[in-house]
Amino acid sequence: MNRSVFSCQQCGHQCPKWLGRCPECGGWGTLVEEAVSRDKEAARSTHREPARPLTQVTMGTAVRRRTGIGELDRVLGGGLVRGSVVLIGGDPGIGKSTLALQAAVELAGTGCRVLYVAGEESPEQIRMRADRLSPPPLEARADVRGEPWIVAETGLEPLVAVIADIKPEVLVVDSIQTLASTDLGSAPGSVGQVREVAARLVTIAKTQGISVFLIGHVTKEGFLAGPRVLEHVVDTVLYFEGDRSHAYRILRAAKNRFGSTNEIGVFEMREHGLVGVPNPSEVFLAERPALAPGSAVVATIEGTRPILVEVQALVTPATFGTPRRTTLGLDSNRAALLAAVLEKKMGLRLVERDLFLNVVGGVRVDEPAADLAVVTAIASSYLDRPLPGDLLTMGEVGLTGEVRAIARADMRVREAANLGFRRAVLPAANAQRMKSEAGIAVIGVRTLEDLWAAAFGTEVGAPEK
Repeated sequence: MNRSVFSCQQCGHQCPKWLGRCPECGGWGTLVEEAVSRDKEAARSTHREPARPLTQVTMGTAVRRRTGIGELDRVLGGGLVRGSVVLIGGDPGIGKSTLALQAAVELAGTGCRVLYVAGEESPEQIRMRADRLSPPPLEARADVRGEPWIVAETGLEPLVAVIADIKPEVLVVDSIQTLASTDLGSAPGSVGQVREVAARLVTIAKTQGISVFLIGHVTKEGFLAGPRVLEHVVDTVLYFEGDRSHAYRILRAAKNRFGSTNEIGVFEMREHGLVGVPNPSEVFLAERPALAPGSAVVATIEGTRPILVEVQALVTPATFGTPRRTTLGLDSNRAALLAAVLEKKMGLRLVERDLFLNVVGGVRVDEPAADLAVVTAIASSYLDRPLPGDLLTMGEVGLTGEVRAIARADMRVREAANLGFRRAVLPAANAQRMKSEAGIAVIGVRTLEDLWAAAFGTEVGAPEK
């Protein structure tokens, strides 16, 4: 016996009858009728695992398999876990399919049995991309190392039969929105279909020990298309960030049950596909202008490694009555807070100026340790005075103008010393506990007045332009 519900195509909320507006997310005209099989639900609810004390549960070790792509392994937490489900999202053309295909080819080269499910492209198109990504031609590599299997399928039930026949160790689905189950009457990509397909694939992954890559579309707001439950049922959610007009891409973990969610992987898009960038700091600072006002460098921590990035600020007279505050790669509210502190404590008349802030390279910096670099860059642009090229600034700024301590300062300073920086301005609390690093002088500051003396060489007090 079948029944029908009305599901919101934006948030996945279900209602017993149609409504013009979704009561959960407020979207208009987003409720679509979908059929649900009660018999199927009852059949799936018959299996029950007996309860047992926690001490009787054996502690197994998660078996990780290297994908052959170092930056991807880093974001995954060391490799692909057996039986895990990884969801990769990103804008169209950002490189999701390219990364998945490269991982499939590399895994197959190690003797792993890989099945690539083509839902959006034909096998011929994927074959052409595979030859372009990893020369020499696929035949030469397959004879020695092995090759992935490929099937063009958009039906869930036929795909389950193929999986039972091939028995892959790794499954790549490109994309989750193209698969549909015949048990539901809705169109592929709808909330019901995405939920059903994802649940079936997760069950297959857990019961058969198959590692699964799911490629997902994103909405115009930058979120994964489909119901939010899709992100809850998978083990790992990875987002591809970056601009298609730029060569560099950033892979960030938004959720990871088997590793840190703070890790990022940096890739460069080249003619033969995505190439990992082992030292992102060197890349992000490669084109930094010498002695340019409004440029400051901060060491941010992404997962287990420090990355040096350039923060740029541009302060110009406001052309309209209300000054603009534009930020790229930084929290806009945090930038407005720091601008207010500079105006109140240091006398910078930013209320009459437009303020533009940018983190070079497409990196997003969310930690408060970047406050000191943002403040220094704004002041440098306002005063039209460049900072020394070998100066690193990092620290959290409070509302009263004090500079607060940050975490893992020694690791950040060590990375700066390796890249040729000779001075590091950081909170005094960190400087007192800092071990001496060869070739770099550590300057501790307690207030913004101390920062002025260290960065611009002025006396304590508000500088005059």
